[in-house]
Amino acid sequence: MNLSSKLSDPRLFRQHAYVDGKWTHGEGGREEAVFDPATGDALGYIPWLEPHQIRAAVDAAEAAFVHWRALRADERCERLLAWYDLLQANREDLAILMTLEQGKPLPDARGEVEYGASFVRWFAEEGKRTFGETIPSHIPNAALGTLKEPVGIAALITPWNFPLAMITRKAAAAMAAGCPVIVKPAGETPFSALALAELAERAGIPPGVFNVVLGEPAEVSQLLCAEPRVKALSFTGSTRVGRLLLEQCANTVKRVSLELGGDAPFIVGPDMDPREAAFAAVSAKFQTSGQDCLAADRILVHESIHDEFVEHFAERMSALTVGNGMESEVDMGPLIHAQAVGKAAGIVDDAISKGATLVAGDQSQAPGENFFMPVLLTGLTRDMRLWQEESFAPIAGVMAYADDDEAIALANDTEYGLAAYVYTHDIRRIWKLLRALEFGMVSVNSVKMTGPPVPFGGVKQSGLGREGGITGIDEFLETKYYCLGALGSVSGS
Repeated sequence: MNLSSKLSDPRLFRQHAYVDGKWTHGEGGREEAVFDPATGDALGYIPWLEPHQIRAAVDAAEAAFVHWRALRADERCERLLAWYDLLQANREDLAILMTLEQGKPLPDARGEVEYGASFVRWFAEEGKRTFGETIPSHIPNAALGTLKEPVGIAALITPWNFPLAMITRKAAAAMAAGCPVIVKPAGETPFSALALAELAERAGIPPGVFNVVLGEPAEVSQLLCAEPRVKALSFTGSTRVGRLLLEQCANTVKRVSLELGGDAPFIVGPDMDPREAAFAAVSAKFQTSGQDCLAADRILVHESIHDEFVEHFAERMSALTVGNGMESEVDMGPLIHAQAVGKAAGIVDDAISKGATLVAGDQSQAPGENFFMPVLLTGLTRDMRLWQEESFAPIAGVMAYADDDEAIALANDTEYGLAAYVYTHDIRRIWKLLRALEFGMVSVNSVKMTGPPVPFGGVKQSGLGREGGITGIDEFLETKYYCLGALGSVSGS
């Protein structure tokens, strides 16, 4: 496929790494093909950098840090806002790139470009508000206070399900704080990251401030985690990989922020209109073909409306159109690769073998080998893989519950704690669930919960730290305390 011919600006399609303001080839001859998951066509090839090339990116970031941190916050803001303007001006090309490499429908990709760009604008302004504090002094003749300073080079390891927004949410925060970044995108979706690099260069972001490295994931991550000059690591991905990266960062005691697995519960109270709740649950489950850490994996419905809910859910689910994301009126694209399809099939088979009922989901209707038709299962039980794992697939499992206490216990029965959904109009139930649910984010009567002002993140094994909001930039800042004593005063402890 000639991908560049599909873009208004062919220069946004890059097949090289980006280090120190230069487009970089691999030196060992290793490269990796990138495929369109909808068609299986090769979109292009990316080089796998050698270890010394990864270290060269660290060298470049280290040199850039001196000058980037020295800029005034408003000067960094101007460059980030120029980057934002270019993202907006090129949003259609960026969306096409994303749909081709990731598979999501083109309208969803356009939405992600807007979403990703919004973080650049948010943190461009937030960088001007990294205030220190004045501390009332307990020491005679002394002034006490704090300053906020950039932590240093930040390594950003990002996933394939949101290949643009997961970079901007991290990179814009780090860069606004004064930190240069080294981005390692997923090998399945590198072209969105490289287009961001092209636009960053046009925006006047200095060489070495925004770098994109490519290579074998374990090899690159080990190098970045072991490198003492890298002071912060931000990762979005699976809990399993997050644990490994946390271990690898221990020897250099890095600042680590992790956004990991989800397995979100979706709780429907007895007072809800079952049709309204079912339609909302379909939206919460099947966004990004279920390949979303916020996807509703465990749907808990009060027993009094369970059957009606299932009927309406099946009705709405059957109306979803599955196909190539470049085609019009497609609601769900493919899964990222054949291994994801195999995992999804195994989860469904496991549930059925343990007593679940397949209400809908005929895989013979799938339009290609990487597609998985949406599935609805009832009779979900706690011994099923669908309960215990984050499926990352369009598989909805429904379980009935008797009262609020049971719903809370079931929802909290997971190692994860990223997000939960609650659908009820009873204010007493809302507050009871809001306080009792062990999740970093709880959305009541709304599927949409994210955006630049939001402190996105989880508890338990769903991660560390927060992205977005006024706290997102703090992941890349150190607090420096100062004590200014009067000249000639007697010092003491």
